[in-house]
Amino acid sequence: MATVLEFTSPAEEFPLGTIFENLPGVTIELERLIPHEILIIPYFWVRGAEADDIEAAFEAHAGVVSVDLIDSVDSEFLMRAEWEESYFGILSALAKTNVAVLSGIGTRDGWRFEVRGESRDTISEFRTSCQEHDIPIEITAVHALLPVQGDGYELTDTQREALVLAYEHGYFNSPRETSLQDVADELGITQQSLSSRLRRGHRRLIAGTLANP
Repeated sequence: MATVLEFTSPAEEFPLGTIFENLPGVTIELERLIPHEILIIPYFWVRGAEADDIEAAFEAHAGVVSVDLIDSVDSEFLMRAEWEESYFGILSALAKTNVAVLSGIGTRDGWRFEVRGESRDTISEFRTSCQEHDIPIEITAVHALLPVQGDGYELTDTQREALVLAYEHGYFNSPRETSLQDVADELGITQQSLSSRLRRGHRRLIAGTLANP
């Protein structure tokens, strides 16, 4: 059964975390992770800095091959970074064990990840790989994917909880009856983490309903 793992890791233990040394106020959110021959190419959004500053901040990292601006929406920038696989860290462990990243949000205070493996064995392989390479991660939750209703789409526990709580508190009403921060506070997570859960939950619901009627 597909299994979801949630964990945290210190900011400096993830390659993209080097940006916090030069730009401590930024927030990074992974978009997707692509194993690609000898390179691992992550797409990620950056908030709280200008594009030129972001690219310059990564140039100092010895393992980075390139960092390119792909797109921008308001004050958020979609970037693509390439670096050598010889650097074995969380990204390499995820790619090696074929574990998918559902969400990954980083600040100078650390990283929060939600990943999915095809089975508990896959998640165990990822954890073992981290242990063997001294990659510090702290497990915060392990659970199976839960179907919402019927067949064709699934939500994680945390996505369903976030969507239902936001709905019950009137976040989706017009005008809104609560703020994103208020819902995040009740869940005990950051506003960025909640935003990611809602967005990914919406994506799964749309993929299982409107996109596949």
